[in-house]
Amino acid sequence: MIYTVTLNPAIDYVMHPLTLDMGFTNRSSSEEIYCGGNGINVSTLLNELKVLNVAFGIAAGFTGEYLINTLQKSGISSNFVMLDHGFTRINVKLNGIVMTMVNGMGPKIPEKKVDELLERIDCIQPGDTLVLTGSIPKSLPENMYDIIMKRLAGRGIRFVVDAPGQLLMEALAAKPFLIKPNNHEVGRIFDARPETPEECIPFAEKLHERGAQNVIVSCGSHGALLYDNDCQVHTVPTAKIKLVNATGAGDSMVAGFVAKCQEGADYETALRFASACGTATAASRGIAKRATIDKVYARLNKIIEEQSN
Repeated sequence: MIYTVTLNPAIDYVMHPLTLDMGFTNRSSSEEIYCGGNGINVSTLLNELKVLNVAFGIAAGFTGEYLINTLQKSGISSNFVMLDHGFTRINVKLNGIVMTMVNGMGPKIPEKKVDELLERIDCIQPGDTLVLTGSIPKSLPENMYDIIMKRLAGRGIRFVVDAPGQLLMEALAAKPFLIKPNNHEVGRIFDARPETPEECIPFAEKLHERGAQNVIVSCGSHGALLYDNDCQVHTVPTAKIKLVNATGAGDSMVAGFVAKCQEGADYETALRFASACGTATAASRGIAKRATIDKVYARLNKIIEEQSN
């Protein structure tokens, strides 16, 4: 079973403004509402792939109730702790010529509710996978992921961590099964500016040496890199698409890779499928549907075949 944790979920309110002039009334041509949060994105794509998973998290208020109800209607199993006060944050995304975002702060989370979430997470069994991804609310300890992994250490659970900067580096001590920074995040960690998968290889190797079993580095249109737990390097190009919305593309890569690994696929196949999932989401308004993923996957395999000839 695969479990995801979303400590800082959100309702993403996406507007498509006709104009965006500060100090004046602007009007939108259309709007959409999505349940946001990195772990929720992972669960959404896993559900689309018909991979059993449970989404853990913390929610509050009428927006939290809407989030949970929407997940359940979509067929996503959820196990959220509800707070007594506050409401799950709303992120406003203005999708015009340039995407502009205003992210909400979110509710204050009391310690007793954190303990309740940890008690629920205790149900995870040996052989299960736990995906820890996304931001940590300011009211929680900065090392919250480390706290969770130490609590579950020694139980034979596979940890997947997709987090920025210091949060990612602190997670390496737990020897996670997979981490997935992008090239810009790797650059900030090592004070460098890698762009392509090939340029990211030495940094992925360092992350592996520091504890990560498998390291995927996504490089946008340049493709992606996997440095696997056998110290083998795999790279894939990116299938060309019309970019619609990059939100959730990295989460989709994580979901695709974990899903294929659970099936028993080899790392090369898992990386290709992960790339297809990420690209398909980038070409979609929300998290990609299976039909789009399959089309992109077929296109990617064709590109790789042509390059090898």
